Amino acid sequence: MIQAFGLTSNPRKELPPALDDVSFEARAGRVTVLLGAPGAGKTTALRLILELQQGRGVTYFRGRPLHRIAHPSREVGILLGDVPGHPARTVRGHLRMLCAAAGVPVRRADEVLEVVGLVSLRDERLGTLSRGMDRRLGLACALLADPHTLVLDDPADGLSERESRWLHGMLRAHAAQGGTVLSTTSDPKEAARIADRVVTLDEGRLVADQEATDFARTRLRPRIAVRSPHAARLAALLTKEARTAQRSVEVVQEDGNRLSVYGSTCADVGETAFRHGILVHQLADEVGDMGPGAGDELMEAQEDGRSASKAREAVAIGAPHTPEAEPASSPVPRQPMERSPRGTEPTPDETLAEPAASNADDTASGNPRTELIPAVAERRPDADEAPSSAADGAQPSTAGQAQPPSTAGQAQRPFPAGQAQPPSTADQSQPSSDQDPQPAADTATLADAPVDRPRRPVEAPTRAGHPSRKNAHHLTSPRTLRPLPALPPPISVRPAPSPLRPLRYELRRATGISTGFVTVVVVLLVSALTALLLARMGHTSQSRLLAAWPVELPLPPAALGAGLLGALAFGDEFRHPALAADRGTVPRRLGLLTAKLLVTAFTALMLAFLTVGCDAEVLYLVYGRELTQVPADWLRLSASWIALVIGCAWAGVLAAGVFRSTTAGLAAVVAVPVVGVPLVQKAVESASVRAAAGFSVRLREVFLLQWPFGGERYLAAAVRVIAQPVGWALALLLTALLCAYLLSTLRSRVR
Repeated sequence: MIQAFGLTSNPRKELPPALDDVSFEARAGRVTVLLGAPGAGKTTALRLILELQQGRGVTYFRGRPLHRIAHPSREVGILLGDVPGHPARTVRGHLRMLCAAAGVPVRRADEVLEVVGLVSLRDERLGTLSRGMDRRLGLACALLADPHTLVLDDPADGLSERESRWLHGMLRAHAAQGGTVLSTTSDPKEAARIADRVVTLDEGRLVADQEATDFARTRLRPRIAVRSPHAARLAALLTKEARTAQRSVEVVQEDGNRLSVYGSTCADVGETAFRHGILVHQLADEVGDMGPGAGDELMEAQEDGRSASKAREAVAIGAPHTPEAEPASSPVPRQPMERSPRGTEPTPDETLAEPAASNADDTASGNPRTELIPAVAERRPDADEAPSSAADGAQPSTAGQAQPPSTAGQAQRPFPAGQAQPPSTADQSQPSSDQDPQPAADTATLADAPVDRPRRPVEAPTRAGHPSRKNAHHLTSPRTLRPLPALPPPISVRPAPSPLRPLRYELRRATGISTGFVTVVVVLLVSALTALLLARMGHTSQSRLLAAWPVELPLPPAALGAGLLGALAFGDEFRHPALAADRGTVPRRLGLLTAKLLVTAFTALMLAFLTVGCDAEVLYLVYGRELTQVPADWLRLSASWIALVIGCAWAGVLAAGVFRSTTAGLAAVVAVPVVGVPLVQKAVESASVRAAAGFSVRLREVFLLQWPFGGERYLAAAVRVIAQPVGWALALLLTALLCAYLLSTLRSRVR
């Protein structure tokens, strides 16, 4: 069940808000449709409900706001557009990846594929799916975690009639199982066909909230669609024949040569066109849309009919119902009633709150219960000397009989029941028992005000046809402004939750497309060719030959490839936000970052070993064994090589996560040798390398202990790697990027 209260979007500069104080309810087991023309605020309402857009309002999903739900995907399934998956990923691979993010078993992917009818297309790429198949996949993604509520934005847009029927059947089946369905559409016929309740929006405001049967009765109207090159002549003939036959037929001339005929049939229109020799291109039955205000006009007509019926009943039994029922000899001219300020009008419950027992007594005595608003005396220059004995001679009203008004200087006389009573311009000395007593201060305040023309008491009939006691009190008392109600709380946009199984999600994301495999193959080929060229030119050290790292290049191909793989790990998330399909922003979570760092580190490690192995094998095949001998300091060189490749991969991951771009991640990797190394060299001037020369000996002298398994050698090798300019630059860059990522994560949580 969805309960939305006071949904209001933020104003757009000088334009009014796209949604203004909209409240509605979508019950469980029913299909609720938001109906409105493009720009009416349907999508804005859904985004405010799902906390995807800033604004004001409160929305509860089964009694809880969305940000208070631990796993939102298990409560609400969302479809707000096309599936934002990678176009090279398969349908089944995309769903299996989302299964890891939602924390559901992987077999759920095959189950929803069978439900939406995509089993035969499970190996198709997302980029090759048609519009209908993409909508089926989007519905499968929404149903993946078996949510209770479905929220869909115009799901049938662009679908064929057959696909639309299938989609509506799926929504109806979900509602039949006890779920809640909230959808939007701009077609009133579709809304009447699929919905149990229709909420109509127009220019950001709530126009109507009706059952589907009431909506179809008030909004839709059958008509005859006619297309003819002689549309104007046919319209005149149809109108003339309807007037002659005294039939209620309405002919509306649309754009071009199209007519809409209401209140007739295809047979009548066709016979008229045939008799007069008018060519007709189209003649068909349709259901016309009467517009958002059609229901309000019908309700107003019904209210006017009920009010007129009440007035006739009141006149028949002698009760003064309206000012028109008073005698024409009234000495006071008519004056329109002043409208009460906004916020002081009585509610329908207050207006209709009449004691049943009192009504029964009045009806039994033959005198219907009526209420007159007491007239307030207005001070005039010629009335200052009016004798006060006239007011003293007024007779109190009897029970069940309206108090007859009196004129200034004239005693009141009882009037027989069933006769209208003339109004009065003098004050009533004794209010009737059904009226609220008027404070003296209020009377004095109104009496002292200068008046240009005489006033008369005005009755304010309520919906049931009786004057309202509350309206009488508001008209006779000074107007006081009530405090405005508090605004709805603001809606804050929160990032999408982190995957429940981040490591499994990252593995399926990385292996679900061929980009990573193609990158590794290209890196190995380029590295092998570079090693052959370096061996042919000569004057290249053994270590650089195996790593295929020329002196002229800032980084070897393996390091650049590892950085590219790391940048793609976060860059693809922002290009194709499968984790945040409804938000467009990937969550910056430490769990997701840790999973990406682990996967990229493993990938970079494998790439480093494969590069050295392939280069050595190619050199052995071409030049023999002399160029493939293992260097003497292989341990230090291996540590340096692995640290360089993994560091470049991590730099790509962190930079792409901070700057939300694959290009930024790769640029950060290239900036290490181009910008970072020269700065480090100028700062330390190679002093760190000289200081690390005897580091292992000094460690043994300080601790006076022998390191087990030759641990001082490994520690010294690590220190030599870090002491190099590239190591310093890479370490500083990783530290800065990690701090920036943590700060952005904390800032989003504080917001």
